Amino acid sequence: MHKLYGLISLLALVFCPLTYAEFGASLVLINGKIYTVDEYRPIVQAVYIKKGRIAALGRTEEILRKIAPGTQVVELKGRAVVPGFIDSHGHMLSLGISMVNLDFTGTESYSEVTARVAEAVKNKKSGEWIIGRGWDQNDWEDDTIPHHSRLSAMSAANPVMLTRIDGHACLVNEAALELAGITGETVDPPGGRIVRDESGSPTGLLIDRAMGLVSSVIPELDRATKLLALREAVNHCVSVGLTTVHDAGVGADVIELYKELIDKDRFNFRVYAMLSAGRFAASRDASDFLKEKPLIGYGQDQLTVRSVKVVSDGALGSRGAALSKPYSDDPENAGLQITDLATMMMIANRALEQGYQVSTHAIGDLANNTVLIAYSSAFERSRNRDPRFRIEHAQVMRQSDIEWMGKLNVIASIQATHATSDMYWAEDRLGEDRLKGAYAWRTMIEEKVRIANGSDFPVENANPLWGFYAAITRQDHKGWPDGGWYKDQKLTREEALKSFTLDGAYAGFEEDIKGSIEVGKWADLVILSKDIMTVPAKEILNTKVLMTFVGGTPVYRAGR
Repeated sequence: MHKLYGLISLLALVFCPLTYAEFGASLVLINGKIYTVDEYRPIVQAVYIKKGRIAALGRTEEILRKIAPGTQVVELKGRAVVPGFIDSHGHMLSLGISMVNLDFTGTESYSEVTARVAEAVKNKKSGEWIIGRGWDQNDWEDDTIPHHSRLSAMSAANPVMLTRIDGHACLVNEAALELAGITGETVDPPGGRIVRDESGSPTGLLIDRAMGLVSSVIPELDRATKLLALREAVNHCVSVGLTTVHDAGVGADVIELYKELIDKDRFNFRVYAMLSAGRFAASRDASDFLKEKPLIGYGQDQLTVRSVKVVSDGALGSRGAALSKPYSDDPENAGLQITDLATMMMIANRALEQGYQVSTHAIGDLANNTVLIAYSSAFERSRNRDPRFRIEHAQVMRQSDIEWMGKLNVIASIQATHATSDMYWAEDRLGEDRLKGAYAWRTMIEEKVRIANGSDFPVENANPLWGFYAAITRQDHKGWPDGGWYKDQKLTREEALKSFTLDGAYAGFEEDIKGSIEVGKWADLVILSKDIMTVPAKEILNTKVLMTFVGGTPVYRAGR
């Protein structure tokens, strides 16, 4: 039977350069273990792809009888195939930029950070900015965030801005403070904090909206650099099996860049974009907010702009998450509410009027409660019975609010690796009692809260297999702690896969076109080196993406 068609073994497919033209308009994957994420037909052997969409699926013999001569046949040899992974919360431009700026992820001390800056200074002209990201004081030998003096001494001629891994705090040097006009007399901006020493002088640490005082004086990236950054981000995403990203917080400029890439046929990827509400939240002027209706399915369903990103509070790692009671390890501080309730309600009402979803960053229990109050009020006033509003992160919640979230049908857009990154110090921040409602995925499932998973890259690694592993084990890559951190909150493998595929599609109103391998949907697929649904959990971390398809087009092949 196979002789009637162009047969390609998976080995040849992975290691030989093939163009889309060589595949033709149709292909079929056979003799695999294909996880469809369709509850009525969860596993099949073969899938037939025609004109970019799923045309048929079933047993190999059955599918081969359906296809026409000339169809390319891919022999999977028992390999696992899953729907293309969906990251429900990432930052595409930031990811691309992080690939060219200084990366401080994994640094073990402030000395290591300053040493890297000193090296960077050697390659910079006087006055040029040094930009970096990724430091986390919780990984340092001494987790005290130091004064800028040491950083300033080795970079006196260059302004420096080093963003914390969570994107909610930054370290800057004296040159940057001077350019921004930040002194001991500068007032903290609403929703932000300039950390000061005992004399009242800025230490160089800026929290949340205070970061904008410095970022606003950094020269804007040019269009070409942004386009390159977006393309680099896409290349990285498809290499780890992502076929869609929900881009959390973009401006009109980035939307236009996406359109340009799509129009020029240089964008084999899908983005569900959330418009940043930051400027409106600061001005509270609704007259110029969301004038345009949502953009849905631009290109071949490559770009949808249907959500509004609001930031309610800061992050737990930098103690900016808004808590109802002070931090256990900082009793004078309960975090920052960046957007107040009245503004959230205005945004939610306006979004519903214009047909937009609202996706609000909320980490602390006070922030999550405030968001639910705003959402509930907006829902009561609206005729929209399927708003699919979301809480981004939904990290620390009261049990009663998780129940309320389920009743309101609010989606939890979580990042499983946040739990395994934070578990070393989260109890210090929150105390044992508050942890019972933190990273509480099993409780969410029990309360009928739909979970869409992601990574928050570049805060965390973009690889969805790392997130899948974290979701089902709640362990780090060394297998700690034994049995998992608060193991009763784990997801099953089936739940985890769904959270990275179909439920991610649902969170973007796109479950009818992707997220599962079903007839009529786009053929967004990933071929894996190991079966993540059956191998021992530790082997998931060694699983490779062999091939990624977007709309039936091979956009990534391992070894190329």
